[in-house]
Amino acid sequence: MDFLFTEDQQNIRDAILKLCSQYPDDYWLEQDQKAEFPEDFYRSLADAGWLGIAMPERFGGSGLGITEASIMMQAIAESGAGMSGASSVHINIFGLEPLILFGSEEQQQRAIPNIVAGADKACFAVTEPNVGLNTTQLKVRAERKDGGYLVNGEKIWISTAQVANKMLLLARTTPLDQIKRKTDGLSLFYTDFDRSKIETRLIHKMGRHAVDSNMLFIEDLWVPEADLIGEEGQGFKYILEGLNPERVLLAAEAIGLGRAAIKVDDRISISTVYRTVRLFEESGIIERHDFRDGRARYETSTEGKYLAGEFAFEACHTAMLSMGGMGYAQEYHVERYLRESLIPRTAPVSPHMILNFLAEKVLDLPKSY
Repeated sequence: MDFLFTEDQQNIRDAILKLCSQYPDDYWLEQDQKAEFPEDFYRSLADAGWLGIAMPERFGGSGLGITEASIMMQAIAESGAGMSGASSVHINIFGLEPLILFGSEEQQQRAIPNIVAGADKACFAVTEPNVGLNTTQLKVRAERKDGGYLVNGEKIWISTAQVANKMLLLARTTPLDQIKRKTDGLSLFYTDFDRSKIETRLIHKMGRHAVDSNMLFIEDLWVPEADLIGEEGQGFKYILEGLNPERVLLAAEAIGLGRAAIKVDDRISISTVYRTVRLFEESGIIERHDFRDGRARYETSTEGKYLAGEFAFEACHTAMLSMGGMGYAQEYHVERYLRESLIPRTAPVSPHMILNFLAEKVLDLPKSY
């Protein structure tokens, strides 16, 4: 099934590409070399109202869906901004979906307009050392006290923590040895990023230097009870509402990055990604089991992310090789594209783990990890 943009969707793409044309490749190379957050690019998108593309209209957003958000993020990456440009606004687009779906009216009024306007920058504090993809084993502890919670522990690979003043935090409120189901006992908070209680340590990495990645060391961080989203202990269920759309957006960004590097036939990647987007919008789910010819076909956000990530890497790698030795030189930009293409290929789930999943769920092979 091919996916064609509507007139309105094409207008979104054109408007984003026009705005991004103010920030050419040399701008992104400079930001990468200086390792500085692209504040002026971020502010331009905020001032034009694009940070609220998928936010409810009553909070100042446009009330559009994940399809339009994906078109926007693809266009940002495709403009030459790559993952640096996309990652600078990524959490604003769908990261607060758990708050929209499960937060109170007071929480939404307090948080969402500031995200839409770009007044607040948030980070997504989920991943922890020595846990990997096994989110149910998170250990950062939020101990209930009178009026709130006291949080202690470590997080890793937290983007934009150097510039954030807010964070969406997943923490354990019930110890592992006291839960009945492995998905229980985790709670979700949207709270202040208090730097007097959080040490933010930069991780020096291969690419996307303009947008920071960090380790967080949290010591006695006070989180008011008013910052708890929904019910205590139900945070794992809530966080999935942000993780699934995130993979769709990453897939769209990967396609954009590949298109920035080289003109190739990417219809398969695009069809898969936007088929997944359409499925999500129509049914509210990401995964569908469609039995045909005795086999189960999985149409998932992870599948789309996998194919788009592989496409982006191959496109960027081909662009670099086509230039010979100079493709390895930073001044020609494809070197930066290639480094950044490893982000959607690797995160948030590596291709190896995706193939493990498909082997187990589609081919009925034994679990290999």
